[in-house]
Amino acid sequence: MQTNRFVLAGTGSGVGKTTFTIGLMKALQNKGKVVQGFKCGPDYIDPTYHTAVTGRVSRNIDSWMFSHQAVRDIVARASTGADVAIIEGVMGFYDGKSPLSNEGSAADISVITESPVILIVNCASMARSVAAVVKGFQLLSDRPNIVGVIANQVGSVGHYEIAKAAIEQECGIPVIGYLKREEGIDIPRRHLGLVPAIERGELDSFFEKLGSLMAETIDVDQLLNLTKAPVLQEAGQLFAKEPSQNICIAVAKDAAFNFYYEENLALLRAKGATLQFFSPLANEAVPAEADGLYIGGGFPEEFAETLANNVEAKSSIREAIAKGLPTLAECGGFMYLTEAISNNDGNRFDMVGVIPGEVTMQTKLAALGYREIFGTQHNFLIGTDEEAKGHEFHYSTYSGSHNTPAYQTKGRFGKKQEGYQEGNLVAGYTHFHFVSNPKLVDNWLSACKKVKNHD
Repeated sequence: MQTNRFVLAGTGSGVGKTTFTIGLMKALQNKGKVVQGFKCGPDYIDPTYHTAVTGRVSRNIDSWMFSHQAVRDIVARASTGADVAIIEGVMGFYDGKSPLSNEGSAADISVITESPVILIVNCASMARSVAAVVKGFQLLSDRPNIVGVIANQVGSVGHYEIAKAAIEQECGIPVIGYLKREEGIDIPRRHLGLVPAIERGELDSFFEKLGSLMAETIDVDQLLNLTKAPVLQEAGQLFAKEPSQNICIAVAKDAAFNFYYEENLALLRAKGATLQFFSPLANEAVPAEADGLYIGGGFPEEFAETLANNVEAKSSIREAIAKGLPTLAECGGFMYLTEAISNNDGNRFDMVGVIPGEVTMQTKLAALGYREIFGTQHNFLIGTDEEAKGHEFHYSTYSGSHNTPAYQTKGRFGKKQEGYQEGNLVAGYTHFHFVSNPKLVDNWLSACKKVKNHD
């Protein structure tokens, strides 16, 4: 059995892969296709656009953070009912965990998922040399199956024809279309990347414009002919449904807090938890039935004044944590739980105040990269003999008193104590991916049951 599935990967600058991805998604939808999106790597924002276009929740897949079988299972599970799966790459095609291997790269994902590759090539200021770029990508590894090219940043139709002729003669693969320079269709950006779709409001007209533009200059029928792939079957038991544990996890979710891996939520549900969403940005209290609390990342600094004024939401979160609800706060959630956030204009806004210390925004990057996570004593989520994997990406710094760290992380520059742990509160800048160690979900639900039974 075959389906349509492909990795959309880039080689350089120009209109971004996400623009191409959502444009092709819309063009395929306009041909009556049901499309499923995936994103290589830990990025939270790009999948929000996939989801907004397709109406199907996009998934992150990562060959460093979790096993190859888990990658295949996630793709198989999420692709059910879809005609086409588009896997958006991360950075350049071969960029991943290390400059010395393909691990964690879009190239690695293409091999693991047996997916053909469409390469987006920046053709600006090049003619025949574009063929050398494509040839280099073909020769670096013989495992990925690069089946076609889209020319990006061409100056004219004539420029496109020159680049197409060179690539097809020297590389033996078709060039299926192009996008010109200065189309004015890039997605707005801020310090962590694209502005999330949840903040963009009505996007249908933007998606229609992109879809029409792609259909005009890219041969979508040829794309479908080139990207046949075997249907993947879910082989593992990662998401096998377990009996209800009568545990409710309250999840903060709105424009300020929306950085959640879909598989984290899926694992909580599979392990027998129910999820109840609430919005601190709308001044909603923690649901009364909550046995645990999850405050993910996002952009609290962009909504700091509103969050500061939402007294009911802050009070309910303080009460929940004081009652001992096992709480995980990641990055933006961690920032929200401190005493205050100061923005780049020097304005200070009072936050929840359960974590001593304050957060200050800055214009330069504070941390970026994969993290190995090692547990600490009394941490309900990850114990001293347990490990997990995740990611860190932020432009703020935290300054506080001598707090008990939540865990130890290891990145490119070595190990460090990180975060804040007090009672049943675990908070820090690192985003956990539960698929890297599903036992974390068991630990969390067990802690919730202990608190619930004690009450």
